[in-house]
Amino acid sequence: MAVTTAPPRPPAPRRRKKGTTGELPKKVGATAIMWLIVVVYGFPVLWFLLSSIKPAGELFSYPLTLFPKNPTFKGFTQAWTSFDVAQYFINTLIVAVSATLLTIIASAACGYALAKYNNWWIKAFTVCILATTMLPGEVLLAPLFLVVRDLNMYNSLSAVVVPAVITATGTFMFRQFFLTVPDDLLEAARIDGSSELSTFVRIMLPLSRPIMLTLAIFSFQWRWNDYIWPLVVLNDPSKYTIQIGVATIVGAENVNWSVLLGASVLSMIPLVLIYLVFQKYVMNADINAGLKD
Repeated sequence: MAVTTAPPRPPAPRRRKKGTTGELPKKVGATAIMWLIVVVYGFPVLWFLLSSIKPAGELFSYPLTLFPKNPTFKGFTQAWTSFDVAQYFINTLIVAVSATLLTIIASAACGYALAKYNNWWIKAFTVCILATTMLPGEVLLAPLFLVVRDLNMYNSLSAVVVPAVITATGTFMFRQFFLTVPDDLLEAARIDGSSELSTFVRIMLPLSRPIMLTLAIFSFQWRWNDYIWPLVVLNDPSKYTIQIGVATIVGAENVNWSVLLGASVLSMIPLVLIYLVFQKYVMNADINAGLKD
């Protein structure tokens, strides 16, 4: 009796990876859009930086050129020597650093209370804080000025720092972060005998380091670039911040554009350094580090 064998099966066709062909145009399109945004936003900044090292005669020469023919740093040196830029930097640094530290402490404490305590008056207080974001800053100038004047803080750096401590943005940043922290972590700390202050300082603040650094960058930028409020409460040139100092370079009849551009670039350097140093910490968070499965 003959033994029959089944014919060999044909090899299975290779399966194409799903979405490979369709994803490539999307990636190319997204990359092209991102580069277009970089060019749109980066070109004015590049023109500004290159114009700061142009001589005054090249700034308005026709035809306009992007790169300077005779680059010079004379505008920077004149801005530093002709005006009290060093004192402006010191004043602004005092205001920005002190206001940033106080803002982080106040916002973290307030955000922790709003996130982890369930009382009706805390919810009402949350609504009141949210309502302050609906008011333009110009509306608050008059009442803030009256408070500063009555507290004898007018024409002092404290008049710039104190009103900037409480911010609705910082409070809600911490509140939204603390809402994501498991309550089991707080209960475990309370069972171990930790007080509320100790729990906040030793557990919640270290967990919120990314939010602290993010708010620190924003708050430092806000205070460094603030112009209207310091202009209202300061009238002594020795206490001017950097933005008011740069504005004084603009004369009533003529403007030395090379000096103005040099001073403007100098005023940007601390903000760029702060961002480059702390940007890598902004998105690092490990909320579940203190919990076991």
